[in-house]
Amino acid sequence: MKDHMTATIPIISSQTLAEFAAAWNAHDIEALMNFMHDDCQFHAIAGPDLMGRTFEGSAEVREGFKAAWLNFPDAAWLDGEHFVAGERGVSESTFAGTKADGSRIEARMVDVFTFKDGKILVKNAYRKDRPALAA
Repeated sequence: MKDHMTATIPIISSQTLAEFAAAWNAHDIEALMNFMHDDCQFHAIAGPDLMGRTFEGSAEVREGFKAAWLNFPDAAWLDGEHFVAGERGVSESTFAGTKADGSRIEARMVDVFTFKDGKILVKNAYRKDRPALAA
């Protein structure tokens, strides 16, 4: 007898990561969180620890993601390239944003992902340490 309760786990693809990047550019926190696993982690580009600052669980990750738009209201991730290999993936892009003082950041970056159950379990962000451009 077949088990009719078997759920199909969605496959993460480069298209999934492109859609995730589009949600970042739309500043759409609800769409972003729909991609994230309930037990998600986000390792930010900066912070006091080896991994930068770590946000754990949906509530913390949500706040960590929203901080990007608070610090850079015009934040954009441009020229994205994405690939997936099994339960891991990478997105490479150019981050561009303006700080409150008018200075701009424009630098290449990558997100390294770990997937679980068809969702993003870990988003680990890295960005080139380029000096801010003058206001």
